Amino acid sequence: MREECCFTTEGTEDTEGGGEGLNGISGSIIGAAIEVHRQLGPGMLESAYQACLEFELTARGHSVERQKPLPVVYKGVAIDCAYRLDLVVDEQVIVEVKAIEHLLPIHQAQIISYLRLSGLHLGLLINFNGATLRQGVRRFHPFQSASVSSVPSVVKNS
Repeated sequence: MREECCFTTEGTEDTEGGGEGLNGISGSIIGAAIEVHRQLGPGMLESAYQACLEFELTARGHSVERQKPLPVVYKGVAIDCAYRLDLVVDEQVIVEVKAIEHLLPIHQAQIISYLRLSGLHLGLLINFNGATLRQGVRRFHPFQSASVSSVPSVVKNS
């Protein structure tokens, strides 16, 4: 079964000043995730998917930071609370990698919190633990409600 990238653009305007923009970057990330999933399949550790996705994205010309520290700014002071962003792509998109049976509302809340704390405008939550990525990719922006129980899938079968 072949997977193709199809995603919505709601709440994810392209960045100013040219470049690939958020939609182009997210499309490339999803394509890279599909390739990693095709090669590895489900059942691996999150750290394996992170490392392979970092490799795939770098090979596609993206800058990638893995396990980037994210402090909490409290009353103007940055406090290291041990938050780590799985991947930050092109200094614009947070990618949170999961390898779990089902995504839960807490995972949505986590990435929305990361977006708010970081000031970035787009996050992808990718769960590699499925036969395909169809139900495993979600797209978020910082002011999206974390209580949304069903976020449209961004990957579909062709």
